[in-house]
Amino acid sequence: MSADLQKRAADAVGMLVSAGADDAWASAAQSRNVEFVYRDGALEKVQDTTSRNLAVQIYANGRYSSHQTTDLQVDRLQSFLTEAIALTAALEPDPQRTVTPAELFANRPNDDLDLVDDSVHQIDRDKRLAWCVALDDAARKHERVISATSRVLDGVSENASVSSNGFSGSQLSTYCWMGASVTLRDRGERRASNGFFAGSQHIADVPDAGSIASTALERALARLDVEKGPTSKTSMVVDARAASRLIGRLLGPANARSVQQGRSFWTDLVGEQAFSEKLSIIDDPLIVRGLGSRHYDNEGISAKVLPIIENGIVRNIYVDTYYGRKAGMTPTTGSSSNRRVVNGTQSLAELLSDVGNGVYVTSWLGGNADGTTGDFSLGLSGHMIENGKIGRPDLKDLFGRLEALGNDPYPYSSTLVPSLVFTDVDFSGA
Repeated sequence: MSADLQKRAADAVGMLVSAGADDAWASAAQSRNVEFVYRDGALEKVQDTTSRNLAVQIYANGRYSSHQTTDLQVDRLQSFLTEAIALTAALEPDPQRTVTPAELFANRPNDDLDLVDDSVHQIDRDKRLAWCVALDDAARKHERVISATSRVLDGVSENASVSSNGFSGSQLSTYCWMGASVTLRDRGERRASNGFFAGSQHIADVPDAGSIASTALERALARLDVEKGPTSKTSMVVDARAASRLIGRLLGPANARSVQQGRSFWTDLVGEQAFSEKLSIIDDPLIVRGLGSRHYDNEGISAKVLPIIENGIVRNIYVDTYYGRKAGMTPTTGSSSNRRVVNGTQSLAELLSDVGNGVYVTSWLGGNADGTTGDFSLGLSGHMIENGKIGRPDLKDLFGRLEALGNDPYPYSSTLVPSLVFTDVDFSGA
């Protein structure tokens, strides 16, 4: 299928240049997603979706526009692209918008990232249904269960891109995910709920359905009979599964767009000792079977390992070509791939033992973060206090107080983070 997508992208670029574009970028994509939803012993929904689309970027007379269509028939596509050129001519000039410089296409890696599992194509209705039944059986193995919903998702995604200045590439991946959400009867009219999902490009890397649903049930049971915790200032241990969201909040404004627009606390941090020396984060697009692995980003910039933070020192941020040009910064990549936090040596049990008194955070419950100042406030759920609320430190200060890291990165995410320990964190509670 990649050859067909590649040809459609190349044809679109040719049409745009013939119609008057100085430069053009086209991406053709196709995907199939199958979802089974099973609730309380019965199949509730089956959805099988196939989509196909073409997205183009037009650079003409100093002007820029982007367009997308799902109609790839040649005659209608020609009309669509001709109209897109006309619309572009009506826009205000933007001299900073240019096609990705060809030199950024160089040295593209050809590592086998192993992102395709041919057996995903062989999954049939009976197999999906068997997984649903196994999930449902395990999720409802407790007398307090009111309801359980299980999901199985699998599919394939493929895209091909071509530019007028020499870029050509395609990427293909498969995926299989499954999980369950469980609701329990708590005290009086109260309810407790939680869930767990796991997935990978390869079926062999997904835990068996029964163990996934058992984990979902265990997480729900841990929320029974909760009380609001006290206001305190103490150590905080963040479970690996919850830690990825915290890292996401930290890195959210670490990009040229936010910096150029004055909305980032990362401004002027490159080269500075901004965080605890225990913190190192690497953007690594070349992890075999990584959920964010790739050979190039959405601008065609060749993939490479990019250190973001090294022993607390900021080495790079995410810089795309457009905002990099506006901010006078050298492009690195405009989007994240796999973000890998360098692990510590201790297990979670050892971290908890060393901390002694503190709060063990297992999940976050809403909240907000200010990318400009780094101030944040997050509701949380944990084994020592439930539904407490972190006070108002800022993310830079919080990660300056990172005391220890575990050796247990959560594997079902493109942000690979172990359990984290912070000292002197303010909690507001009862």
